[in-house]
Amino acid sequence: MSEPVPAKLIIAIDGPAGAGKSTIASRLARKLGYVNLESGALYRALALKAIQCDASFDDEAALLELVRKSQMKLEPSLGGNRVLLDGRDVTQRIRDEDVSQAASRVSVHPKIREWMVTRLREFGREGGIVMEGRDIATKVFPNADVKIFLDADPVIRQRRRIQQQSSRGASAEAMAAELRERDRRDRTRQDSPLVPAEGSAILDSTALSEEEVLRRLEELVAEKLKTARLRYA
Repeated sequence: MSEPVPAKLIIAIDGPAGAGKSTIASRLARKLGYVNLESGALYRALALKAIQCDASFDDEAALLELVRKSQMKLEPSLGGNRVLLDGRDVTQRIRDEDVSQAASRVSVHPKIREWMVTRLREFGREGGIVMEGRDIATKVFPNADVKIFLDADPVIRQRRRIQQQSSRGASAEAMAAELRERDRRDRTRQDSPLVPAEGSAILDSTALSEEEVLRRLEELVAEKLKTARLRYA
């Protein structure tokens, strides 16, 4: 008797800030009828809690105690995640730049990342998800069905980031410096640094439109589904 064809894939998209991961993951999930799980939402929720409690972003022990005592919940839907922190909806607040920068700092701690990985695996264990972040295919789901590393030239990523954050009022130079510092932390952290996972399809979006990137990812997913059907035929 043939095994059933896998109906729900786990799709992992990694890459640096400004590469377009969040937008592409959301659109791909809608196309497939999957849930888009943004790993950064949990880190942002912890960062917000640290801000609220005036906890140091560099004190791993204090942050670990904080995260264990906090109630963080993602309510995924095809339209995006609703993020609850201690029962309060913080979906919009965690997108603010102070939280983004704090999240980058709290995420470097190995014990925090270990806790987060466990939670993310719980969210995605049933499949049918598109999850994006910086260590999804290397740490969270190393056996993901489809692994993608989405990158772009640093100058282009800076330009995109400036356009996204144009309402902040900060100078282009300041925002570019923030992105460079975030890249440095992501790529040099001791635990799960930002690198393409083994078996990842590396896609450079520098010269590609959003539609072209989406189309290429859809092709990768279609090929995986085709291979799976042939295997179980």
